[in-house]
Amino acid sequence: MATHIFQKLRISSAGLALLASASLAQAEPMHGIAMYGLPDLPQDFVSLPYANPDAPKGGKIVTGEGGTFDSLNPFIQKGTSPWQLRYMLAESLMGRAYSEPFTLYCLLCETIDTDKDRTWAEFTLRPEARFSDGSPVTVEDVIWSYEKLGTEGHGRYVSLWNQIESIEKTGDRSVKFTFNTDNRELALLVGMRPILKKAQWEGKDFTKSGFDQIPIGSAPYQITDFDPGTFVELTRNPDYWGKDVPFMRGQANLDTIRWEFFADSSLVIEAFKAGELNFNREFNVQTWDDQYDFPAIERGDVVKSIIPHERPSGMTGFVMNTRLPQFSDWRVRQALIEAFNFEYINEVQTGSKQERITSYYSNSVLGMRPGPAEGRVAELLAPYADDLPPDTLEGYTFPVTSGSLNDRKSTRRALALFEQAGYTIQDGVMKDAAGEPFTFEILLQTGDDENQSIIDTYTQSLIQIGITPKITVVDRPQYRERSDTFDFGVTTFRRGLSLSPGNEQKAYWGSEAANTEGSRNLMGVQSAAVDGLIDTMLSSESKEDFIAATRALDRVLTAGRYVIPVYQWNISRMAHAKELTYPETLPIYGDWIGWQPDVWYWEE
Repeated sequence: MATHIFQKLRISSAGLALLASASLAQAEPMHGIAMYGLPDLPQDFVSLPYANPDAPKGGKIVTGEGGTFDSLNPFIQKGTSPWQLRYMLAESLMGRAYSEPFTLYCLLCETIDTDKDRTWAEFTLRPEARFSDGSPVTVEDVIWSYEKLGTEGHGRYVSLWNQIESIEKTGDRSVKFTFNTDNRELALLVGMRPILKKAQWEGKDFTKSGFDQIPIGSAPYQITDFDPGTFVELTRNPDYWGKDVPFMRGQANLDTIRWEFFADSSLVIEAFKAGELNFNREFNVQTWDDQYDFPAIERGDVVKSIIPHERPSGMTGFVMNTRLPQFSDWRVRQALIEAFNFEYINEVQTGSKQERITSYYSNSVLGMRPGPAEGRVAELLAPYADDLPPDTLEGYTFPVTSGSLNDRKSTRRALALFEQAGYTIQDGVMKDAAGEPFTFEILLQTGDDENQSIIDTYTQSLIQIGITPKITVVDRPQYRERSDTFDFGVTTFRRGLSLSPGNEQKAYWGSEAANTEGSRNLMGVQSAAVDGLIDTMLSSESKEDFIAATRALDRVLTAGRYVIPVYQWNISRMAHAKELTYPETLPIYGDWIGWQPDVWYWEE
């Protein structure tokens, strides 16, 4: 499935030259911008290809979430807010089209302009752009939003802010960003930051978390009801300013969006069966096969949909904190991977119906290819030969067990690796040369039943080789605080990756982020090869170099043995009320942020 996403890559050299010249020749303001070449959609496009511009308005979607929340401000470091709010409360200058690998189209802005090297980007705001309270979106709001988020907002906004040399007002409705870094992606990234209302925060502490100050944005939905930690309800603004903007046609169709929260995530499916929810996304194939046969499905009131996608698998599993001495040695990390009997766990959890992740970018054209590195990938890895984890060039693969409860071969491999790293079993306990036991803490979140079940099985395997980890289960706020400060040995891990990886890679595994609290580099990667390959990705001027750099990065991360991987989801399984409908044309990203509930609609 993933082979045809980038068919446009396989064009002739002359075609590439034309593409390059087209992108470099952008001498006048445009309605959109692409990472390479030009946007697919013309200036007069009606709607995104996967949206229905004639979709009816109305209806309601109610979904369930495991955990809780103690804040309604998703733009700051403090507090835990529903993750969806980051995308639902505020709009950005441009919106991302998930029918193309990395292309943005104007939303709050009506045009974007940039130079051939993309050292700056200038936006002209739409005169009709309005916040939800009816006040106009101004250049001053834009400048304030970037500065406030970059200096006092969530850590995710810091990296871009540090790469902006200046922001200047160039007209009544125009603003220009100049960059201090050679990074072609920045011209796109500056179009994707949330724009908030400056006047709302005058005399107020922007960093204060809680419920008394809900950020005002220009998005089509507003929070109209909530109960702390229990539910949040958003209502479509009937006076939404952007309903006729081409990017928004066929989006924001539902009248109400409601999220119910459950301390025990296993209760979500029960609430769905009981009719308290009308949409549920199922990640466990065994549950999908065994439990989705209740009366509402039999009657046809609830339907089951399977949505394919062509995006990378990302990485899901259990991450090891290399900041701690016991995880600094790759042999120890490999030994712990060997001790994780995936085939047996997969049989117990899913009936062996779920494939395992093979690399960070598996399931996509960006993923590493089997066997030794070749061609451009090998060339890009060569300068870092002394820094590469073992098997990077040769091709690393995760171990496979027999699937039996006690796999002796994997146990022997794990014990041999521990011995090479200086650990042996003494009196039934894995110890170092000084007689200190090898142990670590596994941090889990309350209500995460599936991962707790996996860890219970894994712990039995560890005990067999003399290791007894400490398992700590905490609520969501404590989990957030501890993971933000890297206070764990092993914990759950999930990084969704896209077909257009860019600056976020530095936050995920860049050296600078390794010791920055709140960063997403949970494993603590500090690698010259990783940093250098990310830079190559960001500065690539051809799709070939970009793909080669990503495949090389995929090799280094996978061979680094930072995460014990579990399942990859190459499809999405969702059950929903029959009235909840999505357009026939699907984006290449499938079920992804920006698709549901964005382009869904209610059809009687």
